[in-house]
This record gives sequence, structure tokens and C-alpha cells, in this order.
Amino acid sequence: MTFSEDAVNSPAKAQFEAFLDEHRSALDRCLDGLTEEEVRRSLVPSRTTLLGLVKHATFVEKVWFDEAVTCRSRAEIGIPATPDESFILDDDDTIASIQQAYREACEASRRATSSLELDDLLHGNRRGPLPLRWVYLHMLRELAQHCGHADILREQLLGE
Repeated sequence: MTFSEDAVNSPAKAQFEAFLDEHRSALDRCLDGLTEEEVRRSLVPSRTTLLGLVKHATFVEKVWFDEAVTCRSRAEIGIPATPDESFILDDDDTIASIQQAYREACEASRRATSSLELDDLLHGNRRGPLPLRWVYLHMLRELAQHCGHADILREQLLGE
């Protein structure tokens, strides 16, 4: 049984959160069983690597659930200014450090939205005020895309 199947009869916010957590978990697991070298391997022309995807997902969590909720700047949060920069791996980035940072960001996101309702407006996004419902839908789209990217990259790595 999946998170989303468990939430089928739950209120809409709980359903959104179940789908988010299902995708978060899948993206976190994409690094499991691979070596440090494998998760850093570049298999496409862009900066996208498995480790970079999870690092980027950490950035995305902080943009949508810290910046948008708290109205703090990206500099204050300590994240890159642009999405492209969030894929850049530092020498000290490891599977363990990136997974820990991602899990912590996801937990912070859950805390940040725990008292909010789907129609509550988040004022810290560059687009202007957005309802939490829109942010949840955007995050589901983003995480689903990145889970697909991760599946393909893992398949390429494991097929070598």
C-alpha cells in the first residue's frame, strides 16, 4: 500500500501531502545501492546527475516551503539564486549528506505547512501571492518529473 492509497478517504490536504510524500520518498530512494561515483556520473548533456537531482529537490523544497511561506530571501535561507545552480555538486557532497539535507528540507516543509489550509496564500514567491493548493500541485508536477528523470538515470547506470 502506498501513502496515496492510504489517504483515499482523507481530506484534500492530506491527499496532497500523501502524494507529495510518496514522490519525496521515491526521489530519496533513487540513490540507494549506488556508489558515490555512480550518483555523480553525468549521463546527459545538462548538469543533471542522480545526486544533483536530489540536491536540486532540496533547493525546490526550500523555495516553495521556506521562501514562499516565510518570505525570507534565498540568500537568507542559504540556497542558490537560480534553479540551475542548485544542481552543482560540491566536493563534499555525498549520498549521505545530500539525503540528510533532503530529508531535513522535506520535514521543514511539512512543519511550515502544517497549520495552513489549501486556500491560504503564500506571499514569498516571486510570482506574487499563491494559494497553498497551487504550490502543492506545482510541487507534485516537479517531483513527478524528477522521479522520472531519476528512474531513467538509474536504469542507464544499472544497465552499464
